[in-house]
Amino acid sequence: MKPEVSVVVATWQRPQLLEKCLQALLRQRLAAGRYQVIIVTDGLDEASCRLVRQYRDRGHTQLYCYSLPVKRGPAAARNLGWQMAEAPLVVFTDDDCIPDPGFLGAYINAYKAYGVARIAFTGKVTVPVSPVPTDYEQNVAQLSSADFITANCACSRTALVQAGGFDEAFETAWREDSDLEFKFIDNGIPVYKVEDARVIHPVRPASWGVSLKEQRKSLYNALLYKKYPSLYRKKISRGPQWRYYGILFCLLLLVVLAFGHLYTASLVALGGWAFLTAGFIYKRLRTTSRNFSHVMEMICTSLLIPFLSIYWTIYGAVRYKVLFL
Repeated sequence: MKPEVSVVVATWQRPQLLEKCLQALLRQRLAAGRYQVIIVTDGLDEASCRLVRQYRDRGHTQLYCYSLPVKRGPAAARNLGWQMAEAPLVVFTDDDCIPDPGFLGAYINAYKAYGVARIAFTGKVTVPVSPVPTDYEQNVAQLSSADFITANCACSRTALVQAGGFDEAFETAWREDSDLEFKFIDNGIPVYKVEDARVIHPVRPASWGVSLKEQRKSLYNALLYKKYPSLYRKKISRGPQWRYYGILFCLLLLVVLAFGHLYTASLVALGGWAFLTAGFIYKRLRTTSRNFSHVMEMICTSLLIPFLSIYWTIYGAVRYKVLFL
C-alpha cells in the first residue's frame, strides 16, 4: 500500500538537529504505513544517513535516506526528495524544525477536503524567542509570518511536476521557497493556509556578527527579481534599500570633498553619513536586547552591512544580468 503523504527533509551535517526532527515525525498521530519520511543530504553525509539506518533497524521502515553526490544546495536536495516520494501529497519541513503530532494529519485532511490535484498548502510556524530578543532572533522570528516557507509547506505531486519543482539556481537556503510560491501563483495553482499543521522552529545559536555573513544571500534577491519582478516588489520588497545607498553616497561624497579641501562641505557629508548610520543602528536596537555585547555587535555590524549588502546586490545583478538595486 502506498503512503498517503511523503515528508521531505533536506539536511547537511546536522545529525543532532535532524534526530529531534525525526523523533517528532515518528510521533505523528498516523499509522506508520500512511506516511514515509525521506531525508536527503546535500552532499555526502554519513552521520545523517547512519542515523536514519539506526532508526530503520529499530523498525521504523518508513524512513529513507538519499544523498546528493556533491553539495548543490537545499533546492536540489528537496527536488531529489520529492522525486523519490511515493505519495500524491509531499510535505516539506527543515531539519531544525519540530513538527506537532498532528502535523501530517492536518495536511492530509486539507488535501482530501479540497479534492483537487493541483494544490499547495502552508502551515503555521512558531518561533520561540525571548521577550527582548537579539537582532538575529528577531529576524528568524519573521518566519512565523512568512507566506510560504519550506519549514512548513505541502504540495501535491501534480503541482510540483507542473511548476518544475525548486529552481536549483538558488544554491543556498534563501528565496528558493519564495520562488516555488511564485511558480505556483504563475501557474494558477492555489496555496491555502492550514492552521493546524504546526511546527516549532527554534532559533539556533549564532556567532557574533552573523549578520555580516547573511548579506551574501542578497545576490539571490536579484535572481528572484529577474524571474518575477512584479511579485517580488509586491511580496518581498517594494524598492531598494535606499538608506544603504544614502550611506554609501555620503561616504563617497565625504572622500571627494575632503580631497578637494572643501572641509565645510565635507563636514555636511560626514553628518549625513553619521545621521543615516545612527538611524540604522537605532532601528536594529529599538526592539532588541540592550546587552552590552549585543549593542556592540549592532554598532560594529551596522557600519559594514550597508556596503556588504550593496556589494552582494550588485554582484547578483551582474551575475543574473538584471537591473536590480
